[in-house]
Amino acid sequence: MVHEWALAEAVLATASRAAGGKIVKSLKVVLGELQNVDVEILRFAISELKRGTDLEAAEVEFEVEPAVFKCEVCGTEWRLDDALLNDREREAIHFVPELAHAFLKCTSCGSPDFRVVKGRGVWIKELVSNG
Repeated sequence: MVHEWALAEAVLATASRAAGGKIVKSLKVVLGELQNVDVEILRFAISELKRGTDLEAAEVEFEVEPAVFKCEVCGTEWRLDDALLNDREREAIHFVPELAHAFLKCTSCGSPDFRVVKGRGVWIKELVSNG
């Protein structure tokens, strides 16, 4: 829960800087699946923290980007849901996404040599202001 409040502060600070003092009408925020963000807590935190700011009237929309991995050996792409992970492993990846390499292997050939193609980080995809 603390994680989401810190993210809310960062998103609002970034959006405010990007708007340059203009009133923000809408904001679209992308949440990488590997970040394991509780969207409802983040939504609540943003609604509380934006009061009295240039983002107060902004409609905030969230988009979760699924995690996609690509095997460097056979080229297979797979999603996090394709891997059979327990709750402890998912939680570890949430706190340190680089730990994906300790828990995941290619779903096709079993190689541990893969890269994260999508699903990391949190960023502002779109910001609409009054000017």
